[in-house]
Amino acid sequence: MEYVILSPKLILILLAVKNKTPNFAPNLIIKTIFMNHYETVFILNPVLSDDQVKETVKKYEDFLVSNGAKMVSKENWGLKKLAYPIQNKKSGFYHLFEYTVDGDVITPLEVEFKRDERFMRYLTVALDKHAISWAERRRVKLKQKA
Repeated sequence: MEYVILSPKLILILLAVKNKTPNFAPNLIIKTIFMNHYETVFILNPVLSDDQVKETVKKYEDFLVSNGAKMVSKENWGLKKLAYPIQNKKSGFYHLFEYTVDGDVITPLEVEFKRDERFMRYLTVALDKHAISWAERRRVKLKQKA
């Protein structure tokens, strides 16, 4: 069985032409992948060295990319004081990933976060069109400041 990944626009065109799969590929199953826009913020344990933090961030960035994600933005917010203690720690390394990926990848990502004891907290949010535009404006402001 072969899979062909087509954009939603191309599928609509194909369906409009013959209302079925094209003649050149009667055996193919057309599978669409909808890329949703997500933002994940996570807090890493403050006892980690800089190398361990970079290694952890790289590991999960590679995990996303290997599962078909396109990284939009990565931000290292550094060591921040927490509003309340988590696991008897008063600070943590904050990081932000903004990416587009199929929704099926989020569950395995969060399972990996739960298994890794270097993570204190994480939050993944699907962004709507207003949040995407706000994130873009925020990135532009950060570039102007730098």
